Parts: sequence; structure tokens; C-alpha cells
Amino acid sequence: MNIQTTKLDGCYILSPKVFEDNRGYFFESYHKKTFDDLLKEEVQFIQDNQALSDYGTIRGLHFQNPPYSQAKLVRVVQGSVLDVVVDLRTNSATYLNSFSIILSSKNMLQLYVPKGFAHGYAVLENRTIFQYKCDAYYHPEAESGIHPLDPFLAIDWQIPESERIISEKDLRLPFLKTNIH
Repeated sequence: MNIQTTKLDGCYILSPKVFEDNRGYFFESYHKKTFDDLLKEEVQFIQDNQALSDYGTIRGLHFQNPPYSQAKLVRVVQGSVLDVVVDLRTNSATYLNSFSIILSSKNMLQLYVPKGFAHGYAVLENRTIFQYKCDAYYHPEAESGIHPLDPFLAIDWQIPESERIISEKDLRLPFLKTNIH
């Protein structure tokens, strides 16, 4: 597995070593020792989540407030997404900056999202399966988020406005200027 830095401190792109032959391919999507060695820290993932969505779906931008913040390792099993993260760590040099990347079943890239980040994604293909590991359990009372169409962030979700599918819950999320603690 290889690691690549992003413009956001602590957020990394991971690419597995893929072994292909006439039968298909094989790769380790997660290996704790390799992962911890690459990050130079230990992350204890305790839960795996998976979502199936069709083209146009935008999920996020979600996070959990401390002390229930979550680090995530995200990837696409089938299809493709535009994955987006926003640094909400007030002590970070990249505070309020965002980063996006295409994750797909073809490129097999993964994104490590550290604690203190908002996370979301736009689904670019029908029947996309998105999977992620978390290092903390979900706590509904700590759930929070930022409106995905926040003008301050001005994220290009790569989905035409007329084709966006956003939950009512996400459309009720506050804009960033009213959400900063």
C-alpha cells in the first residue's frame, strides 16, 4: 500500500498494491500494521459501514462532535463518487479548507479522513457501493453537519442541480458560518 499526502494536514490518499491476472484481481483493502506504519500513528477501527446509492445522490457533509469524533477510512467497492472533506480543526493550518477526490472501483483509491473533518460524497454512477471504517461508534446526540450547498465552501459536487438527490435531513443542516463552535 502506498500513501500520498493531500493539501489538508492529516488527510491521506491510500492506494493498494493490486495483483491482477486472467482471473481478476486481489488486493488488501486494509492491513492494520501497514496502515499504522504508513500513518505513523495507531488507529483502532471498530465499525464498518456500507451504503448503496444511485447517480446524483449527495450525502453529507457530516461529522460527530467531540468527544465522539470519528476518523474514517473510505473507499468505493462498486461505481464512483466525488469524495469531499472539510477541515474543521480550529488549530489546523488548513482550517476550513476542503479537498475532493474521485474514488472508484476502478482506481481503488481510499481516503483517510482524520477526526475533526466534515465528510460527504456525491455519487457519480448508479448502484455505487460506498464503504467506510470508523474508529468510534456513532452517537446520535453528537451528530452534526454542514449544509452540502454551503456558499462559503462552494463545493462543485459535479452533479447538475436538477439531478441532485439530497435528503431533507441534509438540506436542514446549517451553513458553515452558523455551525462553527
